[in-house]
Amino acid sequence: MAAAQSLRSKQGDTLDQLLWREAGLGPGELTRVLDANPGLADSAKVLPLGTVVLIPATATTSTSANRVLPLIQLWS
Repeated sequence: MAAAQSLRSKQGDTLDQLLWREAGLGPGELTRVLDANPGLADSAKVLPLGTVVLIPATATTSTSANRVLPLIQLWS
């Protein structure tokens, strides 16, 4: 089980940008993160500087280190 984590926004961060950069999470995780952070959806598109965002614990061990992206080759 992956532990809960808290992230702090930098200047100009959007929620999806913060989740991708700091935790390797994609757009599919936005709903889960918004559910764990009441009132966060009411803020502007760009998060205020220093906003703390809680990422709830998950039952899976999916982290950015475990994710494998397909290799794209332009020429064979």
